[in-house]
Amino acid sequence: MTIDDLAEKVRVALGSEDLDAYQELLAPDVHWGPPDSPEWGCRNRNEVLAWYKKARDDGMRARVTEVVVGPECLLVGLEVSGREGSLRWQVLRIEGGLIADIAGFDSRDQAAARAGVDA
Repeated sequence: MTIDDLAEKVRVALGSEDLDAYQELLAPDVHWGPPDSPEWGCRNRNEVLAWYKKARDDGMRARVTEVVVGPECLLVGLEVSGREGSLRWQVLRIEGGLIADIAGFDSRDQAAARAGVDA
């Protein structure tokens, strides 16, 4: 699978809230949290999926606004309802064809710099 294929699978899985499809894209030891802070956040696939399920159960929804392919990352833009600060960006670092790290950003410029894509 190419990174472009993975980008489309991420767009579809997140856009449809299909956690089973998203699970297949996550490395078993995926980390999700603040940039450069491995001790905070989710530390594996099950924790990431549990967070998404809880957020969904609590009424939070996200609409994918963009998925931009970088050298080894995907920049994902999200419009989030059900929480303050409705625009968020995630940088998904790819290793071995799977998402190995997810870092959240409030600023698209910071996320784009991390992903190695144009701002």
